[in-house]
Amino acid sequence: MAAAAGGVAGEPSGTRTKQLKVAVIHPDLGIGGAERLIVDAACQLAAHGHDVHVFTSHHDKNRCFEETVSGPFEVKVYGDFLPRHIFYRFHAICAYLRCIFVAMCVLLWWPSFDIILVDQVSVVIPLLKLKATSKIVFYCHFPDMLLAQHTTMLRRLYRKPIDMIEETTTGMADLILVNSRFTATTFARTFCSLHARGVEPAVLYPAVSVEQFQEPHAYKLNFLSINRFERKKNLGLAISAFSLLRSVASMLPGDARQEVTLTVAGGYDKRLRENVEYLEELKRLAASEGVSEHVKFVTSCSTSERNELLSNCLCVLYTPKDEHFGIVPLEAMAAYKPVIACNSGGPVETVINDETGFLCEPSAPEFSKAMLKLVNDHDLAVKMGKQARGHVVQKFSTKTFGDLLNSYVLNVYHQRIE
Repeated sequence: MAAAAGGVAGEPSGTRTKQLKVAVIHPDLGIGGAERLIVDAACQLAAHGHDVHVFTSHHDKNRCFEETVSGPFEVKVYGDFLPRHIFYRFHAICAYLRCIFVAMCVLLWWPSFDIILVDQVSVVIPLLKLKATSKIVFYCHFPDMLLAQHTTMLRRLYRKPIDMIEETTTGMADLILVNSRFTATTFARTFCSLHARGVEPAVLYPAVSVEQFQEPHAYKLNFLSINRFERKKNLGLAISAFSLLRSVASMLPGDARQEVTLTVAGGYDKRLRENVEYLEELKRLAASEGVSEHVKFVTSCSTSERNELLSNCLCVLYTPKDEHFGIVPLEAMAAYKPVIACNSGGPVETVINDETGFLCEPSAPEFSKAMLKLVNDHDLAVKMGKQARGHVVQKFSTKTFGDLLNSYVLNVYHQRIE
């Protein structure tokens, strides 16, 4: 029985080869961890011989992953004219309306699909169930109700029906996938009614294409942070830790006192008010910490630019606390670089402490101590980088991800005909 229908999550078994027609629905096909996962899913399903079509409400060809422009699947955009917010409020309702419009277009203008993979926004699931021949797979990166603010009575009243809709519609999927054991535990604790019914998600870890990093490159004295410019990503921690590292100049080797730098790179969308405001906040923080001359900000770098940054850094700093997964640590380790991350959430499942990097308390002193170890010991950085690469190749390659996803999809499909 499918996980969402009350079965127990675990490894799929007994799959059979068949070409399926697969639709993938994602709200905004930009640049980020969720988008990277959905692009990998579409590519891998196509590689397994399925006919894949991706539907979204926004796709900027100047700010997207290359595969969405020249990949093995077609991208269709519906509803980009609909607002993303109303005076910077009601983001959730607008996101629901945009996704519902996409789902309506799929229902009206496209023939039946065997599988519909829905990403992030579950409200469209009951609508898509109108296609009686389609099985619905929902990928839950994290319960949205936990990401939203419930700080005032008015916001709690606003979010109450949205949270109820999220839980009810999520439970209507034929299979629910999550990105980590941490998220699976959070899912059970958050969606109490689903857990009581025996609805348990299956874990499908996101992956990284290890082939794009064929060999280690330079280990320059540059620390790298890659993340979207959002406050929840806690990028200020990287700047504060870097400032603290530079303040202990007497403990740094001679060259490092002048050469050590920090690059803060990541997804940036000028349409998003938070992106614009937070970048300015980070620049002011760097100035107040006295490290502006040694901190470089890179917005919305391309895949090739990101790979170049990864290839030449000493280490990657991953600063979000309680991140439900985090694709950046995988990309860093695939590029033969150790990772310094918070000791909570998804990184606990991907970074091996003292072997492929360091798991630290989310504080500037703890991060700076780990950074100092790598600055003082170049050989340690190289050793950890090699161990990190082997770890990712073994457990988080796109092939491993694709094979498991294909098994889940085939199992769900065959439940329909048996």
